[in-house]
Amino acid sequence: MKSLYRDEDAAAFVDRFASAGQDVALRVYTSQLIGRDPDLVMHGGGNTSVKGEFKNILGEAVPAIFVKGSGWNLDSIEPPGLPGLDLTYLKKLRELPELSDEEMVNQLRTHMFDASGPNPSVETLLHAFLPHKFIDHSHADAILAITNRPDGEALVRDIYGDKVGIVRYVMPGFELAKVCAEVYEQNPNVIGLVLLKHGLFSFGETAKESYERHVELVSMAESWLRSELSKGRRLKPSFDAPDEPEALVAELAPLLRGLLAEATGEPDAPYRRMVLEWRATDEILNFVNSHELASLALTGPLTPDHVIRTKAMPLVLFAPEFDDIAEQLAHAVTAYRRAYDVYFSSMSYQKGVERVRLDDFPRVVLVPGVGLLAWGASKKDARIAADIYEHTIRVKTLVHATGEYEALPESDLFDVEYWPLEQAKLGKTKPKPLAGQVAVVTGAAGAIGSAVAESLIMAGAHVVLSDVNAERLEETCTELGAKHGKDSRRGVVCDVTDERSVRALFDEVVRQYGGVDIVVPNAGIAHSRPLDELEVDDWQRVMDVNLKGYFLVMREGARLLKQQATGGHIIVVGSKNVMAPGAEFGAYSASKAAVHQLAKVTALELAKDGIRVNVLAPDAVFGNEKNPSGLWQEVGPDRAKAHGIDYKQLEEHYRNRNLLHARITGRHVGNAVVFFATNQTPTTGATLPVDGGIAAAFPR
Repeated sequence: MKSLYRDEDAAAFVDRFASAGQDVALRVYTSQLIGRDPDLVMHGGGNTSVKGEFKNILGEAVPAIFVKGSGWNLDSIEPPGLPGLDLTYLKKLRELPELSDEEMVNQLRTHMFDASGPNPSVETLLHAFLPHKFIDHSHADAILAITNRPDGEALVRDIYGDKVGIVRYVMPGFELAKVCAEVYEQNPNVIGLVLLKHGLFSFGETAKESYERHVELVSMAESWLRSELSKGRRLKPSFDAPDEPEALVAELAPLLRGLLAEATGEPDAPYRRMVLEWRATDEILNFVNSHELASLALTGPLTPDHVIRTKAMPLVLFAPEFDDIAEQLAHAVTAYRRAYDVYFSSMSYQKGVERVRLDDFPRVVLVPGVGLLAWGASKKDARIAADIYEHTIRVKTLVHATGEYEALPESDLFDVEYWPLEQAKLGKTKPKPLAGQVAVVTGAAGAIGSAVAESLIMAGAHVVLSDVNAERLEETCTELGAKHGKDSRRGVVCDVTDERSVRALFDEVVRQYGGVDIVVPNAGIAHSRPLDELEVDDWQRVMDVNLKGYFLVMREGARLLKQQATGGHIIVVGSKNVMAPGAEFGAYSASKAAVHQLAKVTALELAKDGIRVNVLAPDAVFGNEKNPSGLWQEVGPDRAKAHGIDYKQLEEHYRNRNLLHARITGRHVGNAVVFFATNQTPTTGATLPVDGGIAAAFPR
């Protein structure tokens, strides 16, 4: 590991954050250096601090400590992420014989200089009790690869000698802070502390010194590991997959996603669903296909705070039989949930505590031939679990090559998993109505499709946008990603008239998110000609996109929804023309009428599976200058001619003909999609107008 500290970069941070002071600015700089290295810190792990002064409202200079706050990641931390506290007072707390977690948090919050700041790290007192100006803490992979062994303590002594103090595992909080201070005071010449099965602390009088000491200590561990690897053991292959991982995960993930959906007992929101992050690198496949899979995977995490993201254990599907994978998965998930219930009950009894049990579903599933399937309430959560477990695989493989892996016992893992301070990291925000759900929208680069996709994203869904126009699709995805986050959407080019292309679309949906809950067939074209001038090729082109395309999307969507067995929605974007057709629009109107009928038949067939099929009937959505409707750009001049008006008057003509004189937008269609998708009414087989009120389309 090499130092990335650059004097010119440090100076730039000092200039940028001049108002926070030089020490805090340099603290931010080296914190980001540590946080940007995934071999040191992952997803909120680790913390840093700097001691200095705070000038209070009276103009007095008060000794202070600025420490990482909850909710901030080291890779992007800025001065507001380092709340300041009264250092003199915090040091006095060391005199107490004990301090509960709740009271510790109270003492930290009541001695912050800014009451609006984030909660200080749960390890604030550890930073405060050590005398050094700058302190860095990480969960470095190399350190964990050294300490997570039966002989970890002896190995640390051999590698470091008197350079570090060694702290046996103690749960973070007041007790650990006192123990670390005592270990340091036994040898004040150490440049860091190695916390067994936890991580590394380094310290110094400057930001550069503390950071580079951290680099030095991690490098020493890496050097020892490299020297041992040459004589180490390799994982032994023991499983040959019958097919490529891409094909296997497309078959397996929807079944698994259905099994991992938690029934709520609420008819309008019957399941809490999770989404997938699937990975199958060579390193992961070597691990899951190895003879050692059981001995390594069925051991605890690298460091206990990972348990809130990955659970204590993964679900491992040993020797999968892909010809009968559904039954095997069902048995495996049931066994995992029963084992978790036993773990919770036995730990609660042993410790004599009452805790509200968390869900009993795995977050990491390992399947030979397929790889790592991580699950979470959102794509971000799933990705975090996957990142953590990918590092877990790397470290466990490394330890296997150079010794024996040993994790903390279940009792310590339980303490962290059910530790209120650790649970607070996951947040308590109320989920959006479509949280954990996955939607597919075809024709998603157009005026209606892009608006529908955004409405679904805003309601909490993860959306796969599909369109045949790759350039416009990329622009739409880029715009939505900038507004709502990269994990909220994916783009897949698809020709809905091609059976293989549609099947590939849904396979990609599975690989990206694990399955689907909401299918919105929307891709369509139009052609305006009188019947006696309509060419067969033009008729067929409209039918291929508007009817065959809808059929293929609905069929593949229905198959996937049935695999998951958790219900869902097919919400068809139809047309007002079915009820009130226009002259010279025969191909379009006939195709939409057929789709409406197909949707009603599909509603009859899928109701027993809890899948609702409904239709929207919008009228004349023109889009806007930024994203105009491709359909109206193509047929608008002919429709204007059919109505005997100038093309520039066309949009106003359609607005004035509805009873409300409303301009119908893609957002209105998106709102209607969300209305159905959120089960606002127990309806299937219905048609909902989105047209401002067209009297000619009233039922009769």
